[in-house]
Amino acid sequence: MKKIVLTGGGTAGHVTPNIALLPELKEAGFEAYYIGSYDGIEKRLIADYNIPYYGISTGKFRRYFDLKNFSDPFRVLRGMKEAKKILKEIRPDVVFSKGGFVAVPVVRAAASLKIPCVIHESDMTPGLANKLCIPIAKKICCNFPETMEMMPKNKTVLTGSPIRQEILTGDKARGKEYCGFTDDKPVLMVIGGSQGAMSINQTIREALPKILDRFNVVHLCGKDKVDNLMLNIPGYKQFEYVKDELKNIFALADIVVSRSGANAICEILALNKPNILIPLAGGRGDQLLNAMSFQQSGYSVVIKEEALDPANLIEKINMVYDERDGYIEAMKKSDLGNSVKNIISIIQSTVSEG
Repeated sequence: MKKIVLTGGGTAGHVTPNIALLPELKEAGFEAYYIGSYDGIEKRLIADYNIPYYGISTGKFRRYFDLKNFSDPFRVLRGMKEAKKILKEIRPDVVFSKGGFVAVPVVRAAASLKIPCVIHESDMTPGLANKLCIPIAKKICCNFPETMEMMPKNKTVLTGSPIRQEILTGDKARGKEYCGFTDDKPVLMVIGGSQGAMSINQTIREALPKILDRFNVVHLCGKDKVDNLMLNIPGYKQFEYVKDELKNIFALADIVVSRSGANAICEILALNKPNILIPLAGGRGDQLLNAMSFQQSGYSVVIKEEALDPANLIEKINMVYDERDGYIEAMKKSDLGNSVKNIISIIQSTVSEG
């Protein structure tokens, strides 16, 4: 049986795409292992999937001054030594990296052992960790056509971002029952990420009376962000977080309002859901770039955070719903819906090439 080591961590966005690959990897005859940090989010997320997990020392790569910038390089070097020992023990045929600071020592250690590495960049512009891995990667998978222009042409492939296949198996009737909606109004789904988004939550709630004239609203508002004064409004259902029922809520939704993290928008694209993207302001600007690319491709409408207000949001919701057929048609034409199969094919060819 072929062996693959998966790595990536620091945020859920660096882990869930790896999880999305697991069923197809198993079907393709791979035995999977995971290398992450000792106590990062990746360790908790991978625990449910019954694959061997190895922790290593990690250090964060920062673009700003911090006293840890003086100590973290030594932690990375220690992590590389630990990763090298683990890789010698496992002897994988290939390493697949989803990025994040934990991936750097693993990819570097693999390259030193001549183990081929495939890396994946979800955002339009590569993060710092992936920039350090690009020169030694055998193949680079990316999510946006624009990213191809920034990468070495001889080893970069436009694959899309792997999404959980169960998200495609939702049941609309079960979603409607779960939300308690009893009429046939179209459904607006609002999702601001696992931690929620204060600005989106506030604006949706201010706009709610007018939105409810036309739509039922299911609002995934984030941990501790449910508004208890709005629990009994007909047609408005709030959840902090949804796991098993998420696929059914997506199936129920006619239109989605979302942040524009790479994994979130790739799920929306795969589901062909007309959408409004409200990028997170600040950081390195990757969410804005992601959103603008989707808007340019005809998949989405973008509202920048500084332009977000109830009137603008209501106008865009009505516009996107009225023109929903055009957005659905554009998304159906995308080749990025087969991302898992695309990436598995790249992994297999990399193993064959050695």
